[in-house]
Amino acid sequence: MAEDTVGASVQVDREVPGLIVKFGAYPLHHGGVGAIRSLGRLGVPMYAITEDPYTPAAASRYLRRAFVWPTTGAEDPGQLVEGLLRIGRRIGRPAVLIPTDEEAAVLIAEHRQELAGSFLSPSVDPGLPRRVASKQGLHELCEEHGHGLVSPAAAFPRSYEEVVAFADTASFPVVAKNREAFLRRSRPAVGGTTRIATRAGLLALARAWGPDPGVILQEYLPREQAEDWIVHACFDRDANPLALFTGVKVRSWPPHAGMTAHAYVVDNPELADLAARFVKRIGFSGVADLDLRFDRRDERYKLLDFNPRMGAQFRLFESAAGVDVVRALHLDLTGRPVPEGEQRAGRRYVVENIDLPALVAYRRGGYTTPHTPARASGTELAWFAGDDPLPFLTMLARFVRPGARHLCQLWRERRRGTSK
Repeated sequence: MAEDTVGASVQVDREVPGLIVKFGAYPLHHGGVGAIRSLGRLGVPMYAITEDPYTPAAASRYLRRAFVWPTTGAEDPGQLVEGLLRIGRRIGRPAVLIPTDEEAAVLIAEHRQELAGSFLSPSVDPGLPRRVASKQGLHELCEEHGHGLVSPAAAFPRSYEEVVAFADTASFPVVAKNREAFLRRSRPAVGGTTRIATRAGLLALARAWGPDPGVILQEYLPREQAEDWIVHACFDRDANPLALFTGVKVRSWPPHAGMTAHAYVVDNPELADLAARFVKRIGFSGVADLDLRFDRRDERYKLLDFNPRMGAQFRLFESAAGVDVVRALHLDLTGRPVPEGEQRAGRRYVVENIDLPALVAYRRGGYTTPHTPARASGTELAWFAGDDPLPFLTMLARFVRPGARHLCQLWRERRRGTSK
């Protein structure tokens, strides 16, 4: 993509840097690259935490410095806070924190007072990001505050015996997910969102989960009767939307359960209103990425995930004023107004390294998305940009071997009859 001329009209404070914060080893993260470019193109000094010096983010021309800090996401919070403060001292002036994973978002919220001298972050209730990132916490919030925005039917077993009791009455297939985002790296029950076809399959998995299974067992929403939607937004300290966008997910990888591979901006006033009212009721502030599935059987939007941070595909969404959620966050935290503007409907987002295998899988399954525009009004690529080509080339160099290994693993699982 060429340098963003629409966003150039956004008047940011170029004296306030941005810092991309991530914990854990996932070097091929296009969301961080997108945030570096989004603010960097406006002249904001950008910094990032990276696993090593050779990640795509570290190669961006818009990055002032990469702070190499290998983490797992399971470290003691005090150790992570101290590491952030050391980075803050190296930057030398308060920077806007931009988390790219739940662990970072939760740590920043729960330790905001300790970080306040070195960083700027939303004044959210310290316990709320942890609760919305938890599958059980989000389910409870939907029951308390949904009012039209519901969560799929779910069970939260605390023992193998409770899994057996669930299996005796459940309608299969069911979906298993890790219950808490913060245990997914240290004690994951499943590798990701996992579709389980039979009672025997569930019990076979459950035997390895230990005495306190960290899982949520959720109703399966049939692909043929559903459509995947996304909401990206930024909210001020009073939980009012500064920028709010809606779109439809065309493909993900792994299919129907993983990261967005191909999506479109689609106006959906009903969904926008549902999301804004839900966030207002729970009092969230900052950037959020919501994944929902519209169930045609009862014509309801079912909230699958509430990520209290920027989503990897956030650059899909931009207003006519050149505002995306990361720019809105920086403007808000630096005391500047966020220009109003309608979302640029019809824009398309493509993640080059995962969309091709996703396309093959979706064609084989015959899945379609009725709300997909007939023609894109523009395309945003996750990796390639004419004014910043090195992240794309770095991604290619690092993707070939693990990408081939991942495809082989999925093929073997498919042969065994396991669908994720």
